[in-house]
Amino acid sequence: MGARVTRVFRNFNLESRATREISKEKPTSAPRHPVARPGPLSDDPEIQEEIRRKDDKLLALLKEVYVDSIDPPMQVKDKGGSKQQEYRLTKLGHLRDLDIPSIPKGKISVVEVLTLLNNHKLSPQTWTTEKIAKEYNIDLKEVTSLLEFFIPFAVEIFPPKDRKALKPS
Repeated sequence: MGARVTRVFRNFNLESRATREISKEKPTSAPRHPVARPGPLSDDPEIQEEIRRKDDKLLALLKEVYVDSIDPPMQVKDKGGSKQQEYRLTKLGHLRDLDIPSIPKGKISVVEVLTLLNNHKLSPQTWTTEKIAKEYNIDLKEVTSLLEFFIPFAVEIFPPKDRKALKPS
């Protein structure tokens, strides 16, 4: 209720006050800030002469300075790449049209990674790091770190502790 009362007083005679401000010829400008007047030293002829006088010693030193600048040669970056990448055909094309047909050497697809990790997990004697590196054209160091740090997960379902597991009959 207090907002209504304040709104009434705030809007009282609003139109006439606005018309009065608009109808004024020119709004009054703000007072100017006082500016410091140039002192008596700048008009002094000795100072003016000192400013215009050339110093021969400094002028001789300035003439000895020689600046030679050369722009560095422009380096053009090829967006397409100047060297040709070697590609290899992918292994395991189960998705047919959606499969990537070729991959640059030194790279590997997600499907191939999961397959080689599974193969290494099931038979590590057959799928050694050297064989995987040779098969997929990958560096031996990268294969070693891949097998060490990228572990495929296995899903195991455990029966709940509070219930008895149903025995098949």
